[in-house]
Amino acid sequence: MALYLFVGLLNSSAPFLLFAYAALVLPASYLVILNAALPLFGAVASALWLDEPLDARKLGGLTAGVIGVVLVSRAGPLAPDRTFGLAVAASFGAVACYALAGVWLKRHGSALRPIAVAGWSQLLGGLALLPLAAFAPIDGTITTTIVVNVLLLALLCSAVAYLLYFRLIADVGPTRAMTVTFLTPAFGMLWGRLFLDETITPAMLAGAALIVGGAAAVLRPRPARVRAY
Repeated sequence: MALYLFVGLLNSSAPFLLFAYAALVLPASYLVILNAALPLFGAVASALWLDEPLDARKLGGLTAGVIGVVLVSRAGPLAPDRTFGLAVAASFGAVACYALAGVWLKRHGSALRPIAVAGWSQLLGGLALLPLAAFAPIDGTITTTIVVNVLLLALLCSAVAYLLYFRLIADVGPTRAMTVTFLTPAFGMLWGRLFLDETITPAMLAGAALIVGGAAAVLRPRPARVRAY
């Protein structure tokens, strides 16, 4: 159970708490763009603990991703003040937790079944956060709509999503499994615009493209070597 608790803390409790804090300041479009940097964090973590080298192509992809993050941070409707910086740092802290959890599972959790990791890590991670609820009482009335939305987030966006994600880590490794974040900027900015009336600037789109392009360069497999006879 200690292993499941560790994964739950690193892959659920900590990032959920950090993203929740960041969401108080940043628009949803910012959050999804920053979350798309996950493969870049994963590449660095894999180089440190899985002996996956950072060659020139990967370093170029990391550089493009960093430029994209800087561009997004300076291109949106928010002023880059101290509060904004802390929210961005919290987002990157959450992304780093995801990357470390994926690498740890690949290195030490190969014997764990994906469905068990998804179930127990979510349950134990949620229980670990429960004491903090005493310091953040619910403000307002809990309506049926709120209950349904929370259940949908828990069952679809977490339970089912993590079941598939942990299966991918076991099958193809953490670095490739993290490619799922390529889809988040497009959908996140679209939903933010449609349902939250958020502003999407051309520079934000360019920054998102740099992040996704850099991550794609990092994750692109090496060309197979042709043996000479």
